[in-house]
Amino acid sequence: MSRQTAKGYFVHASAFIDDGVKIGKGTTIWHVSHIMKGSILGKGCKIGQNVVIGPNARIGSNVKIQNNVSVYEGVELEDHVFCGPSMVFTNVINPRSEIIRMHEIRKTLVKRGASMGANCTIVCGNTIGRYAFVGAGSVVTRDVPDYALVVGVPARFAGWVCECSDRLKFRKNRAECPCGKKYTMRNGKVART
Repeated sequence: MSRQTAKGYFVHASAFIDDGVKIGKGTTIWHVSHIMKGSILGKGCKIGQNVVIGPNARIGSNVKIQNNVSVYEGVELEDHVFCGPSMVFTNVINPRSEIIRMHEIRKTLVKRGASMGANCTIVCGNTIGRYAFVGAGSVVTRDVPDYALVVGVPARFAGWVCECSDRLKFRKNRAECPCGKKYTMRNGKVART
């Protein structure tokens, strides 16, 4: 039986919520998901089926995490991040079953508004920039700049995208999306004007 909690978030009856977790109002947590101790989820998040978060993970507000995603300790998702189905985060660069390396966790930061497509992999220790877009099936092995589109194995730069996710075409270091948002490029970096 599903339940709306007194704190204003929804948890499916099959989900597991550990003690010491903070969950924001309006968040929904679906079938067989597990939110582990010390994790923080902001307001209005959508957590799909079979999602594991934590321990000690940080999730901003209005984040959407699709089915079959694990957000491990050392991963931080800022507001409005999208995690596609079955995409993967790592947190240790050289894991072995018989060697404990949890003291070697490398932080992964996914900045506001970034989207990561289905089945992509984010190798730990990298930052995904604001409103960046990682294509489905890509493997990120280095930082991704703000507004960059990356695709492939390993992920390579394939262009720039608007906050609405449409492709941007720069002319003389300026671009305007059909949605009306405007951008400038300086020293290889894109910013909204």
